Amino acid sequence: MTIHPKPSPTTKIQVVVVAGARPNFMKIAPLMHELNRRGEFMAHLVHTGQHYDDAMSNNFFRDLGIPEPNINLGVGSGSHA
Repeated sequence: MTIHPKPSPTTKIQVVVVAGARPNFMKIAPLMHELNRRGEFMAHLVHTGQHYDDAMSNNFFRDLGIPEPNINLGVGSGSHA
């Protein structure tokens, strides 16, 4: 049995959100906004790196108003051949 201690008023609940492609980021944007708005959560964004393009990703995060990912796994989509 695992017992998880109740967070203290100064401890933030850690939430990890994982997304990989543009449609995923559009879906998680409202969640990221709400988590960041509320004081009791610390949201961490993980980008799988699927369909990754530096220029497009930076513009996309800015346009959606979400922070750059904390982690980019760099998985990539590979060849479509």
